[in-house]
Amino acid sequence: MEKSSIVIDVYLDKDKVPAQLAWNANPDRESQPAKAMLVAFWDGAEKTALHIDLWTKEMMVDEMADFYYQTMMGMADTFDRATHNHELVHDMKDFAKTFFQKFREQQLKENK
Repeated sequence: MEKSSIVIDVYLDKDKVPAQLAWNANPDRESQPAKAMLVAFWDGAEKTALHIDLWTKEMMVDEMADFYYQTMMGMADTFDRATHNHELVHDMKDFAKTFFQKFREQQLKENK
């Protein structure tokens, strides 16, 4: 069996708040910086999801909304490849689009 690793570095400020994130899936390349991350694992024995959600102080609210929109769309694509349940995938993508549209509408109201 071959092994591959993904390395995630979290640099904390003096208050232990993430100041920088970096990740690397290829030891021959330099780490990639990131402003936010979502990592989820499925515990088959406990039948529960375990997740780590981190973001830096530099992550702007509009970037977070875009990040979540893109993540939800990606999750829908993954669910489609895994289950071929096109009806639920359509529902997931519709929700993601509605979420992002509502966010944008809220931002426009706040910026008037």
